Amino acid sequence: RRMFSLLGATTLVLVAGAPWTLPAAVGGINLKSPQNVEVHIIDDTFTLSWNRSDLAVGNVTFSADYQVPRNDTWLKLPGCQSITSTKCNFSSLKLNIYEEVKLRIRAEKGNDTSPWHNVDAFTPFEKAQIGPPKVHLEAEDKAIKINISPPGAKDGIMWALDSSSFTYSLAIWKNSSSAEVRTKTVYPRDKIYQLSPETTYCLKVRARLLPRKIGAYSPVHCIKTTVENKLPPPENIRIDAKNDIYVLKWDYAYENVTFQAQWLHAYFRKIPGSESGKWRQISDCANVKTTQCVIPQNTFQKGIYLIRVQASDGNTTSVWSKDKRFDPQLQSVLAPPVINMKSTNDVSLRVYISAPEESENKSVNQHYSVIYEIVFWENISNAERKTLEKRTDLTFPNLKPLTVYCAKARALTADERWNKSSIFSDPVCEKTKAGNTSKTWLIAGICVALLSIPVVSYVLKLLLRCIRYVFFPSSKPPSTIHEYLSEPPLRNLLLFTSEEQTERCFIIENTNILTAVEEPDQAGEDHKKYNSQTSQDSGNYSNEDESNGSKCGEDFPQEEAE
Repeated sequence: RRMFSLLGATTLVLVAGAPWTLPAAVGGINLKSPQNVEVHIIDDTFTLSWNRSDLAVGNVTFSADYQVPRNDTWLKLPGCQSITSTKCNFSSLKLNIYEEVKLRIRAEKGNDTSPWHNVDAFTPFEKAQIGPPKVHLEAEDKAIKINISPPGAKDGIMWALDSSSFTYSLAIWKNSSSAEVRTKTVYPRDKIYQLSPETTYCLKVRARLLPRKIGAYSPVHCIKTTVENKLPPPENIRIDAKNDIYVLKWDYAYENVTFQAQWLHAYFRKIPGSESGKWRQISDCANVKTTQCVIPQNTFQKGIYLIRVQASDGNTTSVWSKDKRFDPQLQSVLAPPVINMKSTNDVSLRVYISAPEESENKSVNQHYSVIYEIVFWENISNAERKTLEKRTDLTFPNLKPLTVYCAKARALTADERWNKSSIFSDPVCEKTKAGNTSKTWLIAGICVALLSIPVVSYVLKLLLRCIRYVFFPSSKPPSTIHEYLSEPPLRNLLLFTSEEQTERCFIIENTNILTAVEEPDQAGEDHKKYNSQTSQDSGNYSNEDESNGSKCGEDFPQEEAE
């Protein structure tokens, strides 16, 4: 309130003290704000442009302010104060290119000013466009070397973090009206091959920053290739890889020449500057007379490399061959693992997997994260069990006792982008142990055998008794029969089997007294005893033995005749 009172008093003093200014104030110019205000950012160059609204009014200037986050105060924009043109450059302002910036601009004429025109807030990095790169060319007979510097100033801040992320697109054509334009992607330091000697070529280059920033083309540069070299460069450079041993090969039509080979880390191609001092000689590929050489072990580790070959006949040296891009991880071959198997006491097999024993093979597999495919099967069966394991120690449980099992394994890259696999290792076979189950059956078998001995003995005894009874009968009757045969003649009748066919005759002299004595036996049968008390012959006889029947028949007539 005090400030407003002071401003009101000052205004009254000015009006009262300078009454001649009132008409000017009353008849002052009504300035309009600038139109079509735009911000242009190319690399590290910041430009503000606009259009005048009052073309009839002369001596009009323009001034701009800016505002950054965390500060509500508008500050004067350097390079854009009291500008008479419709463009100003504020590149000298040190801004955070990743923070939003607000701008405003107005027209001024003396003490008269237009309303502010506010520019939409923007982030410098997102609004920035890629400018044309700088290009330097060097001609050969059939190629052109190209050296590209990234867009922007050397010490600029806009692309400071992305200078190595640029990709470059090149358009090249012969310097003629009907030339065909050829486009290709190139590195900051590269070589364009398959050109004709003594021919003028023109080209232009632009940079790209993925995913969506595409820069402007550079100015067109033209250069003429040189006269064809008498000694051509080697061609068809290739590398054959086996485990960690690399054989460099190439084609060459001339004889009596020597060759040398060099290598370079491919990422040097993306770094601005000269690469001439960064190439390294391959020790075993210097001054060789053959079209191949063996690259020493452990020359290449992880990464991408460039390899080139040059020919020389002593007097003339060819230009370097076309660079061969080489990635050891893509061209190397995984070696099969070493597998061992051991039987355990619980009818299981333990499998151990290790890297190949050869040191060079081992180093190749160490370049990758690998998993193992194990194939397991019973030796007499075709049924296979396959499993993928990252472990190098695993167990196959619950197997058959005293059975031979076999296993083999191969290495696979865990990362699917490599898509590599080794051949299978040699099969390894092992026999399982008896285990606790077999011991149990053995103990049970022994117990059964011990228990069956009495039974078997008893059965054998009965069998022998039957055999003896059938084939070797006893001459004595059973005791039950012998007990009831108390009469000697009757006992002899049964005992003396050799006389069964003999009949014995007894002469009864007196038949007056014949006593029959009956003796009952246990079986309920009656045996009669005959006793003679007279010498009178009754003419009857008893048949005691069948074997004496014929004898009795012969003697009987003789006795009667007496």
